[in-house]
Amino acid sequence: MKEENLKYKLALSFINGVGIHNAKNLIAYIGSVEGIFKEKKGNLLKIQGIGKITAENIIDKSSLIKAEKEIEFIKKHKIKTYFYLDNDYPFKLKQCSDAPILIYQIGEVGLNNSKILSIVGTRKATPYGKDICDNLIAGLSERGHNPIIVSGLAYGIDSHAHKSAIKNNLKTVAVLAHGLNTIYPSTNRTLAKSISRNGALITEFPAEQKAEKANFVKRNRIIAGLADATIVIESGSKGGALITADIANSYNRDVFAVPGKITDKYSEGCNKLIKINKAALIEKVEDIEYLLGWDIKKEKNKVIQKKLFNNLNDTETEFLNIIEKHHEIDIDQISILTKKPMSVVSSTLLNLEFAGFIKCLPGKIYKSTIM
Repeated sequence: MKEENLKYKLALSFINGVGIHNAKNLIAYIGSVEGIFKEKKGNLLKIQGIGKITAENIIDKSSLIKAEKEIEFIKKHKIKTYFYLDNDYPFKLKQCSDAPILIYQIGEVGLNNSKILSIVGTRKATPYGKDICDNLIAGLSERGHNPIIVSGLAYGIDSHAHKSAIKNNLKTVAVLAHGLNTIYPSTNRTLAKSISRNGALITEFPAEQKAEKANFVKRNRIIAGLADATIVIESGSKGGALITADIANSYNRDVFAVPGKITDKYSEGCNKLIKINKAALIEKVEDIEYLLGWDIKKEKNKVIQKKLFNNLNDTETEFLNIIEKHHEIDIDQISILTKKPMSVVSSTLLNLEFAGFIKCLPGKIYKSTIM
């Protein structure tokens, strides 16, 4: 049944003429993804944004056939998928109106960490830019913040951010502009494997999709949407990093930029962002803490708390891992995922709450306090 549901979700993303907004309209009108493919053409034409050609594309079975082939690839490579209505779809990304309806992932890291930073910049990074990148990421790790570092696996600052995150024992996520059956640039294959072991590779594109120019702009909105803030470290007067910064601004997310000499070619973009008030100037990790309101004392306590995990029993550890994986999750869903009776669920959650690992929100919704 689960595989059948996935087939319809995949097929919806494959239909020509059905973009993000039309897909959401179809689900809202019909009530289920599966129902879209069983609806009559006349009823489809009543839905806003669905014309004759698109309705015929929905009725056509080719998208379902393509979906079945995609499922074979997903199963073979143990790929996770997140549909925008799923509980584990990235919470921050769901807040963006143009977020993809479906995401593919290789790697075990959850995308609902309470702290996520995107780091982007020029493909021709200078020693100055690399040093700044290393200092910021090392500082975030040393001061106990442990954010997920998101970037785009491109040459330069992107690749360096991924490498620095791994070096400093932080999780890192690479957002790809193509399907998961290839890596671009190909010289980053080894790095990509390392990222998949220390975080995740994610994309909105199916397996066979190649790295086309337009896909990189689409990719940038995911980089911006996943994060609390986007940090630009070195950028020319034009380029993908500035596009990502503009997208982050459109999402009302924080944008930070590292300044450079006014004569430096690869500081032009950063200096301009700061000059026109599209980015806050940062020089060190303390600036990030201040601008995002991250309390260093609380973070040190959280590091200490994590050392107490050894005192938890297997059931408590299982519950805590599930709660941390989801941004927020209700008690019924926890019971379903753990396959434990409600009596066990309630007592275990109470123990974790007393120990300070989780917080109970209104509606019996639970959230981790140590992410």
